[in-house]
Amino acid sequence: MKFITEEDLRDLYKTQPFTDYDLQEGERLTPGARQFLLDRSIDLYDRNDPFANITSNAGNESKVKPAKPLCEKKKAMYGAKFRVLETKFLLTAKELLTIDVMMSQQVTNLYKQFKTLVSVADGECVATDLTLTQCTGITEENFSCCIGGCFDITEFHMQMPKGKEMLMLLQLRSELEVFDIETEELVSDVKLQQCLSGKLNQIINRLSQMICSAMGGSECQRA
Repeated sequence: MKFITEEDLRDLYKTQPFTDYDLQEGERLTPGARQFLLDRSIDLYDRNDPFANITSNAGNESKVKPAKPLCEKKKAMYGAKFRVLETKFLLTAKELLTIDVMMSQQVTNLYKQFKTLVSVADGECVATDLTLTQCTGITEENFSCCIGGCFDITEFHMQMPKGKEMLMLLQLRSELEVFDIETEELVSDVKLQQCLSGKLNQIINRLSQMICSAMGGSECQRA
């Protein structure tokens, strides 16, 4: 499987602007690449699924048309992994409540967003986009992409005033990254998996911003 990234499309568009894009068999768009096409009103033709071609005129709609639900075994596996993360969100929010009420509320809001992704097991992705608080390292162009952490957290950071909060947020973010990787094997529908991954990346990147905020200072920490 070859992944077409936003950078690939940007380079192609700079060379020769285009109004439609033909996705070949065995190719797959990253969430950022798909958003690039939507933002520029470029029609997409997907040879992997010719009956599900889209046009950018549909706008930035977050809901994916129903796909085939996961088989019972994969559905059960998805549900089990999903419940583990639901619990992790709640435990993190509860522990933060005793040391940082505002941060706890932010985690609770992300939990509510994550909870909507349970519909993926039934073949639907009905989650809306998170509101982006843009910063130097996280923008509209990469908010739904896997871009990694803003900086490495080491034993030095645990000694900081908000070291515990940073470690808790890092643990939650890391478990979401693992969930994203694991569900690639469970969700076979390409567009459904792309939607799931894009929404997870938004939550992950928001947690990265929260870690940066806990770090303190006004300078962007993205490496």
